[in-house]
Amino acid sequence: MVEWLIVSKKSLIVGLCAGVLAIAFESMSVGTAMPAAARDLGQQELYAWVFSLFVIGMMTTTVIGGRVADRYGPVLPLYAGFAVFGVGLLVSGLAPSMAALLIGRTLQGIGSGAINIGWAVVLAHAFDASERPRLMGVFSTCWVVPSFIGPPIAAWLTNTLSWHWVFFSVVPLLLIASALCFRPLAALRKEHQLDADGEQPKPVPYWSAIATGLGVAALQFGGQQFAEAKGPVPLTVWVALAVGVALLTVGVPPLLPARDDREQKSSRVRSQHSSLLWVLGARFLLSGPFFGAQSFLALMMVEQHEWSLFLAGALLTVGAVGWTTGSWIQSRRISWLPRGRIILLGTGLQTLSLVLVGIGAAMPDLWGLVVAGWIIAGLSMGLGVTSTNLAVISLSAPLSQGRNNAALGVSDSLGSSVLVAVAGTIYAAWHPTGQLTLTYGILMGAMAVTALVGIVAANNIGPLRDSA
Repeated sequence: MVEWLIVSKKSLIVGLCAGVLAIAFESMSVGTAMPAAARDLGQQELYAWVFSLFVIGMMTTTVIGGRVADRYGPVLPLYAGFAVFGVGLLVSGLAPSMAALLIGRTLQGIGSGAINIGWAVVLAHAFDASERPRLMGVFSTCWVVPSFIGPPIAAWLTNTLSWHWVFFSVVPLLLIASALCFRPLAALRKEHQLDADGEQPKPVPYWSAIATGLGVAALQFGGQQFAEAKGPVPLTVWVALAVGVALLTVGVPPLLPARDDREQKSSRVRSQHSSLLWVLGARFLLSGPFFGAQSFLALMMVEQHEWSLFLAGALLTVGAVGWTTGSWIQSRRISWLPRGRIILLGTGLQTLSLVLVGIGAAMPDLWGLVVAGWIIAGLSMGLGVTSTNLAVISLSAPLSQGRNNAALGVSDSLGSSVLVAVAGTIYAAWHPTGQLTLTYGILMGAMAVTALVGIVAANNIGPLRDSA
């Protein structure tokens, strides 16, 4: 019996939940505080980079953290993530300028990526297959709670004290997470050292993580400038887009799960590797359309139906509730289904949801379809995202958990970045015409078509049952 099981799992679970809550609260609250921060610090042309640099930093260290986790265990990236995320919070809270705030947000992204990959590998090593689905439901709840309480608390802190305290307020929660996880993770680290005597799989090169992060940055810069161009698109925009595509072309392939050449080339080994690649494709096509649609959903309801910002925000919250509901359903109500079929169900429901949202966008009188569609969209993400996480754990060897979970994180981030950029391009092209139904109808329709491709990817995963 491994030593770490003697230590209470409850402390580890609560500690991991506190870490997830810290990241989720900061993510949900920063949007509320940023208008006040921008007014205070100036340089509002850098506003979008406050969010972009967080994502870029997170994706880069997800890959590096995965390599470290496979070599040294998940404890090192997890605690390094806690430390860097905490420093980023303090730098952001103390920021005297927008440049300093950007540095703080980048550090937060770097820390968040290390924390995310650390807890994913901890989940793989410390809990068996029967425990993981329910724990994923718990972690999902830790994400949705801040969607309710984060914005109002952030608004109160901003109005009562200042926007600086939105960042400072997260630090105590991070310290609690670190303290609760310390003893269980110390025991888990000893067990990993004992189990890591075997030959390590070929590691992911660090340059590929950096190239991918820079590629996303170049695409986001080019996409933003393309959307804001009033006349002919400047040459620098096309150069940025070309550089972004080139960096992703060379950077992404080394990040993908590698077939272990030391294994016997049986059909089962080949099937597992193929399933892993299809899982990554399904995740890309789940996250991309969802976040592409979400980025313009509130704006659509404000422009087409003159909804208040409160009502438009409430619609996004409803989607978050659906996400948590789907995550709990996969762990209890339909746990008898093979994991691959739950992913397929998630992609199918997402396609249906975006079709409904698209119809509601093109026919504003049917706005009820948008509400119903977004509830289903959240449900589909709860089923699909949670199940892709569990599928990667199930399909990965112990010493490849870090690499393969990092690849899943990259798929998620790339899907979001690429499809948000596509949605922004469609909006920039059609919105100036003043035809809102055409603009949003095309935008949501494009997201629905992309989600439809996700059904094909999910169907190729196969049944895929959870395994210890």
